[in-house]
Amino acid sequence: MNRKRRTIGVLLLGTASLLALEGCGKVQADEAKGDPPPAKIVPFADPALFSVDHPEQFPLAAAAEHPTTSELVVTGTVSPDVSRNVPVVSLASGRVSAIHTRLGDTVQKGQLLMTIRSDDVSSGYSNYRMAVADEILARTQYERAKDLYEHGAIALNDLQVAQDTEDKAKIAVETMGEHLRLLGNDPDKPAYLVDIFAPTSGVLTDQQVTTGSLVQAYNTPYPFTISDLSSIWVVCDVYENDLANVRIGDTADITLNAYPDRRFRGRVSNIGSILDPNIRTAKVRMEVQNPGNMRLGMFVRATFHGQTSEMHTIVPASAILHMHDRDFVYVPAPGSRFRRVEVVSGDLLPDNLNVQEVKSGVEPGQQVVTNALVLDHVLAQ
Repeated sequence: MNRKRRTIGVLLLGTASLLALEGCGKVQADEAKGDPPPAKIVPFADPALFSVDHPEQFPLAAAAEHPTTSELVVTGTVSPDVSRNVPVVSLASGRVSAIHTRLGDTVQKGQLLMTIRSDDVSSGYSNYRMAVADEILARTQYERAKDLYEHGAIALNDLQVAQDTEDKAKIAVETMGEHLRLLGNDPDKPAYLVDIFAPTSGVLTDQQVTTGSLVQAYNTPYPFTISDLSSIWVVCDVYENDLANVRIGDTADITLNAYPDRRFRGRVSNIGSILDPNIRTAKVRMEVQNPGNMRLGMFVRATFHGQTSEMHTIVPASAILHMHDRDFVYVPAPGSRFRRVEVVSGDLLPDNLNVQEVKSGVEPGQQVVTNALVLDHVLAQ
């Protein structure tokens, strides 16, 4: 009996070993075929999905469509209108003895800017006095020749020569006197200083002289440059792919980094014909009236309004939640839940500040929570 039991045990053990070997062979065969083991899927919670007890407490509003013109937002800088830049030209060479204004000052037409001590004035007075002496001698000789001619002592030709000399002497006196007056001096009051006055009103945007420096007449660099900043240029860089959206005559809303709450209106007056080969942009120039707080070199943000109309999605302004420099809205989800969706918001409507544009993230007709801040506060608790 014991021998029979032993025989049955050996047979069972052998059968188990054969089954184990067969299973290992099947696994090795599956691995040889390259089939991966079956994947186990473990679901994770959606971090943008939130459950609430009473979803009916949060009113919903449907996103709508709003017609508007196409827009292009670019950056730029405030630049002077070169046609309103007036150089201050010195008519005399010399050394600067006094400067009465400084860079950045606002000056009026005719205001004294600087004083120059000039050898040109010294030589001008010298030439003027010699011309006056020559004219006196020529006039005396002409009077004598006229008297001699009346008594038949000289010929008519001699009288005419004396008269020509007198006329030329008068011209020389007038020319030398006008030269001194052009330099700002009175021919009858000798002085060796030249005063330089502002040719127009504006702001001194460039200064190339200091006290004691030399100034060359009619030569660059000019001592000062006066700019009329009542009308300025805003020059923006527009990428090559966006140039089709900008046309001469288009208007643009301009905001300054220094005054983000104020808006200025500009009009495109020129689109550059040459692209920057490094960044592939063209210079777009706008003319803007300056109320006084726009300063040269300021950075600006310009929004071009095109001539084509397009539809934008609008939602209540309170439906947009601003968090971590990003914008979100809450939309309803099945099972008393809300989903937080990131959106790209636009501007408030000018005629209704309670409504705001959404450029992407929400489609017209989609439901959103009217007051996202209240829902976010409840979820935070």
